[in-house]
This record gives sequence, C-alpha cells and structure tokens, in this order.
Amino acid sequence: MDLGVQIEPQFGFKFEEILAIANDARAAGFTRLWVSDHLFNDPDAVATDCLEAWTLLAALAVRTEGIRIGAMVTCQSYRNPALLAKIAADVDVMSGGRLEFGVGAGWKELEYRAYGYPFPDGPTRVTQLIETLEICTRMWKEPRATYHGKHYRIDDALCSPKPMQRPLPIWIGGSKPRVMRVGARYASAFNFNLGTSARTSTLKAAMSQMDEHCRAVKRDPSTLLRSSFLMSTVGATPARSDALLKQFAAQAGATPEDILEQRPGLLRETPERALTRLRDYAALGIAHANIMFQPYGSEREQIAALAGIAPKLA
Repeated sequence: MDLGVQIEPQFGFKFEEILAIANDARAAGFTRLWVSDHLFNDPDAVATDCLEAWTLLAALAVRTEGIRIGAMVTCQSYRNPALLAKIAADVDVMSGGRLEFGVGAGWKELEYRAYGYPFPDGPTRVTQLIETLEICTRMWKEPRATYHGKHYRIDDALCSPKPMQRPLPIWIGGSKPRVMRVGARYASAFNFNLGTSARTSTLKAAMSQMDEHCRAVKRDPSTLLRSSFLMSTVGATPARSDALLKQFAAQAGATPEDILEQRPGLLRETPERALTRLRDYAALGIAHANIMFQPYGSEREQIAALAGIAPKLA
C-alpha cells in the first residue's frame, strides 16, 4: 500500500499552502497529492478562496517534483470533454509524466445551478462520463479523433502534445454499480467512495462486487488498482490526536463521539495505531489510501506524524 493526500481547495487553501503540503508529503514518502474539483464550498462562501482544480494542477506540475498529482475526481460536466483531454495531456507533459487522470460523473447540483450548467439525472451523467472517457482516450491515442455520442461529439479533433505517459492512468471514483462497471471497463484504478466511513466489511463487499464487474468485461480483477478515501486525526501523541478530533467535531457541529460513530474507519490516536488500521485495509486489497486530514489546516502536522509509516506499508 502507498499513501496519498486529499486536498479540498473549496475550504480556502492558498496555493503556497498546498505547495508546502505537496513537498512535505513527498519528503514523508507519500506518492500522490489529490485535489477535489469544486468551484465553491457553499452559498455563504463569498470570501472563501477555491482554486480551480486544473489550474491548480498545472501550477503544481511545474512547482513540484517526484510526487504524482491528480484530481480526485474531475467533474466531467464542468469542461468540454475534448478540452479536458487537451488540458490533461498538457499537464502530464508539464509535470514530466506525473499526472493521474481522475474523473467522475459529477454530483454537486448547487455548483451546476450557480454556474449555469444543466444538471441531468444520475444515469444521464454516467452516460456523459462514458462519452467523456471515449473522447479523451481517443484523443490521447489517435492522430485525429472522431466520436459521435448522444451528448458529446468530436470530428477530427487534434491533441498535440500527447500525454507523456502511454497510457495515461485513469482513476474513476464512486460507489454505484454502474460507475463501478465503468471503472472495470476504462480505469487503471478505482477509488471507493463510501462516505469515508465504511467499515471494512462494507468495503470488502464492494471489492467483491468490483471483481465481478471486471470478470463481466473479461478483465482480470487483479489488473485494477483499488484505493479508498480515509479520514485522519492522527497525532504525535494520543492527547494531540484527541485535540484534533475535538477540533474536527466542532467544525462539523458534532461531538467526538458522533464522529467516531459516523466514521468507524477514522485513522486516529498514534501513528502506530494508524499503521495497524492501514494494514487491515491493505489486507482487503486496497493498494492506495487517499487520506483526508481533519481538521483542515492540520495536513502538514499529520503528514509529519505519519512520516515513518509509508516505508513500513511498502
């Protein structure tokens, strides 16, 4: 198993803060830095910064080294698919081949409405995701790409430069059966999004379902890397972990007991306790843990606390 850091730009991160987190994560042995693809947090976030995901990734491509970068996950609705293919290819080249192309069907209706995007039903958005993947993969491979779908189409579309990575790794995230089927067909890796609170038994069942989806498309299940979101309030000491948990609960308008009940998979207490929990997930077949550090703003502290974990997991 290896470790990644999930950043949610809509909570007000400055670019220099994210850059520092990326550099700390690389030094601590984390392999990936992920950013979510949102446009703002909520209707009251008038003065809360939210760096646009692909602009942010382009900047990180040229300001970081070693660590892989990606969106977990891109909302396919927010950009024309052909333009998204072009953007991703360019970011991969600028990063020296370090891009992970994460993409999903989209879900945050509030953002769609505010920015004037149509918000179709879930099945339609998943169909649009499939068409987006068809367009992107064709443009990354073919000199001139043509595709006519129900929602999107391209005619002799050009994409130069091509991505440096051949193929460019595709990550799809979700939990619904049809999205899992899309992952089995198109993805290099699938991120299980089970509310960051799933018990290992729930995750084990989802992993088994994914195996069946792979077999249905005649794919060896072992060729699909599996990852999962995990939240963390790990401290250098149990007392510091408890303090982080209290801050997290206060931000969520809950009690620490509520948080522990709602998120049984929470990484907490000491790094050694977190290592034991991560090994449990690795035993299920999770090869990448995408960690969301709580409360926001404690990323660098917790990365430092976990600096000795990555080599032991590898």
